[in-house]
Amino acid sequence: MRLSLARIAISLVALSCANARGEEAPPLQFASLGVCKLESGQAIEDCKLGYRTLGSLNARRDNVVLVPTYFSGKSQDLVAIIQSGLIDTHQFFVIVMDAFGYGVSSSPSNSQSQPRLQCPQFTIADMVNAQHRMMADVLHISHWHAVLGLSMGGMQAFQWAVSYPMFADCIVPVVGSPRLTSVDLLLWTGEANAITESAGWNRGKYQGRPEMRALSDIHYLALTTPAYRIEHTQRSAFAEFLANTESTATNGMDPTDWLYQLRAMMAHDLAKPFAGDMGKAAGVVKSKILIVVATEDHMVNPEPSIEFAHLLKVQPMLLEGSCGHMAPMCHDTELFAEIAAFLEPSLSETPEGMSP
Repeated sequence: MRLSLARIAISLVALSCANARGEEAPPLQFASLGVCKLESGQAIEDCKLGYRTLGSLNARRDNVVLVPTYFSGKSQDLVAIIQSGLIDTHQFFVIVMDAFGYGVSSSPSNSQSQPRLQCPQFTIADMVNAQHRMMADVLHISHWHAVLGLSMGGMQAFQWAVSYPMFADCIVPVVGSPRLTSVDLLLWTGEANAITESAGWNRGKYQGRPEMRALSDIHYLALTTPAYRIEHTQRSAFAEFLANTESTATNGMDPTDWLYQLRAMMAHDLAKPFAGDMGKAAGVVKSKILIVVATEDHMVNPEPSIEFAHLLKVQPMLLEGSCGHMAPMCHDTELFAEIAAFLEPSLSETPEGMSP
């Protein structure tokens, strides 16, 4: 079922959409991890992760699918997409994990002991390491069927494949990247500068949620392609379009949280522990992998993912057309079918209604 683009909220991947079937989101739960040590040597105090679960864990505990959130998105947003057909929750036990830096899991905006710029900078690998601790120590799940992520969630999925190669049967990064290109870095640097150079930023000592119109403009410019925008927004309707995007593009996200997630993506590089050799990074991957890219993506360049697929000797799924980074929703019917076929496991048991 094709989701209406008009119903997709504006975020990094424009995936915070209304639930097509009107199902309620499962309750938000929290896992307390104590201290989360980071790659930098610093640590997040009172570290916590938010998560939601859908479906039931079977007796063999082998039908788990982990779904980390995308940039500027919350687990509540992802639940609507999953329930619209992304993952079969009658077959799988889906754990949707809120990444660091949105104000749900540990973030600059919600830390009592390390508020705002006192919060240590985390990385994509730090997000994944905390998720692994939660799965193993809190939910007591030592192996899962799949990790599936969209955009920044796709970056986390790639990281899972390299950091914990034996823990998932399947990895599905959708419009993610194993390492950002210079054009990606230019985009995110522009957004970071739009935050820190705005009058409302006030060196991180802002009050409330300061207006950052330039940030919204830059973000939405890269979300699709010029052809898509020209086709879908008449010049006479531009003022209304701009007002709508500037009021919703940041999705109510705290600017320091936005900045920290930006920097986490900018530092993301699977090859970093391998002296920059992406071939060596690919060499540790053990999971079956489905890499999905948007060929006209102006927000997360597809070339590193395509190259990584070639290193793994797998064929990437190419989403073509002018939708750009929104391609997963423009091609949701074929994408959901491809993912369903890829995730099809050999499960011999019926879920027993178990839930950690």
